[in-house]
Amino acid sequence: MTVDRIVHLVAGLMVLAGIALAQFIHPYWLALSAFVGLNLAQSGLTNFCPLAFFLKKAGVKEGDCCS
Repeated sequence: MTVDRIVHLVAGLMVLAGIALAQFIHPYWLALSAFVGLNLAQSGLTNFCPLAFFLKKAGVKEGDCCS
């Protein structure tokens, strides 16, 4: 897997986890989904993604987004 695919996968799973936790545990878990959404918007504007940074440092190969 490439950095882009891992970032998309983790972001999607975190949003789904936040929604599920809000449904079954406590509504404040929606803050997790909001945080992920804000991070996605920030990375779209600044072209910096913290997860991608760490994945690249860990040696995960880079790839074209959605290819």
